[in-house]
Amino acid sequence: MPRDELLALAGDYGLHPHDYATPQHVAVALHRRLQCIAAMDRQAMLDVIRWGRRPVPVNATRDQLAREIVAIQSMRFAGLSHRGLVVLALMRGIEATADMPDAELVRLLKKQEGLLAKIARKRRALLASLVSGLIGEDRSADYQFLPPQQESHSPAGSAASLRDEIEEAGLIGGITGRLKRTADAYLHQKMDEIEARIDRKLDEIDRRLAEWRDKEVANRIRILKITLWASVIVSLIALLYTYIKVHFFPS
Repeated sequence: MPRDELLALAGDYGLHPHDYATPQHVAVALHRRLQCIAAMDRQAMLDVIRWGRRPVPVNATRDQLAREIVAIQSMRFAGLSHRGLVVLALMRGIEATADMPDAELVRLLKKQEGLLAKIARKRRALLASLVSGLIGEDRSADYQFLPPQQESHSPAGSAASLRDEIEEAGLIGGITGRLKRTADAYLHQKMDEIEARIDRKLDEIDRRLAEWRDKEVANRIRILKITLWASVIVSLIALLYTYIKVHFFPS
């Protein structure tokens, strides 16, 4: 695998390539991370997804869930189950076990964040509070998973509030993400409307084609009947002619 692709893939799974000396070390760490993900409790991963309010279909694979968990930057752990805390800690590079108490897991997660990252998060939280207060955003609705992938492509039923998004991604990133999701929802709605109109037109075309086929079949049957009767009449005339010729005008 090319070095750039390897580093990008490692980043997708929550690894920091600059922490490793060589690409070989990155590959080894990535292999271990993938093994760890394969052994994770899927329901625990869904707990993290629900807590982080990520737009994920309920039938997503562990690989998809892991990538979405990596994108969660929130440090507010209220509402996250114990098994979800363990999964989140593992995905953030902490050697966590199921027998560790919640307080210890939270302490390790906050310790890993670092002072500068904590200050930046507090700044984003303050800015998010100001923005949400200015626009008067209501409290976000209960989280709902996306419909299964093979059934629908609709956007999530409820996403995180704008305040949470700004706190995680900053002012520009939060507003950009919200605008993108709003635009996606609008496009999906319009696409559904267009698809419904196309379906109605196709149904109308099918109905008209069915009527045309019925008329065509009826016309063909009528032509066959006329042809059959004409053949019968011609045969009777020929038979009558032969009978008269044989019995009345013998040569």
